[in-house]
Amino acid sequence: MNLDAELSALAAQKDLPADLVWRLLRHPAARRSMALLRQDLTEQLIEEIIELGSARSLAANSSVPADVRARLAEHPEPSVRCAVAASVTDDPLGLVARLADDPDPSVRSFLAMNDHLPPELLARLAADPEPGVRSSIIQHQRDAPNRVRRALLTDPDPDVRRNSVLVYSPASDLLPGLLADPVTRAAAVRYAAPSPELAADPDPAVREAVAAHPDLPTGLRDLLADDPDTFVRNAIAARPDTTPALRERLVTTLETDSPLAEWVLSYRRNPNTGGSPPAARPILTREQAEALLAEAGL
Repeated sequence: MNLDAELSALAAQKDLPADLVWRLLRHPAARRSMALLRQDLTEQLIEEIIELGSARSLAANSSVPADVRARLAEHPEPSVRCAVAASVTDDPLGLVARLADDPDPSVRSFLAMNDHLPPELLARLAADPEPGVRSSIIQHQRDAPNRVRRALLTDPDPDVRRNSVLVYSPASDLLPGLLADPVTRAAAVRYAAPSPELAADPDPAVREAVAAHPDLPTGLRDLLADDPDTFVRNAIAARPDTTPALRERLVTTLETDSPLAEWVLSYRRNPNTGGSPPAARPILTREQAEALLAEAGL
């Protein structure tokens, strides 16, 4: 770990003596770390952090007093208001509604990430004029109310519609329209019964979705095993119900000159499960902390 990272970790260390915290304020990375992570910031420390230019990190700290976050919600820098919007509660009353009216769409996009929004405000953001705000709801509100889901699934923006179908299960009355829409058809396939028509769709993304469908009949599986598209055949090879002999035959047809395409194909057949979590950083004694501060000239 380099010196900046060690100082940042020390700045967030629980029960760190106050005099060491104040010394760490002089180091920009350590100051941002304490502003973001410490739960014991005093009023004086908060004012000093703001004065030294780390208001954005402070705004993202849910442990600072409500009046401080409300004050930061009026900050002239949009990035500071974004940090507040992402997790602030409606304290004082009306704060989240003010953020929903922020003139900068990035602030409203960050507000759409907030887990504390009432349904009526989420519905209001789902009708925001900026597609990026509406897309933020899809990315961060997986349990959005039904009226919000319906609005996004029928959104006028094609990217919003497509991404909505990837995240939300559509109501049965919306499914025919989503399957008829070229933009959403591939994503909607998972909610429909596989059919010969879908398996013969001119869009390879649709055929790939059919090939990955959990209820794919054996006949369609064997038909798609001979599909001209590599990714469709790869989806058949990845199926748990594909016979070993068929899988072995398919893999021999998946060779490509592109290392990236080869990696993608292989990953889809054998997705990894992620690495081990990082090791916990050690707690420094005062003597160790003093030595680190001295090394940094603090």
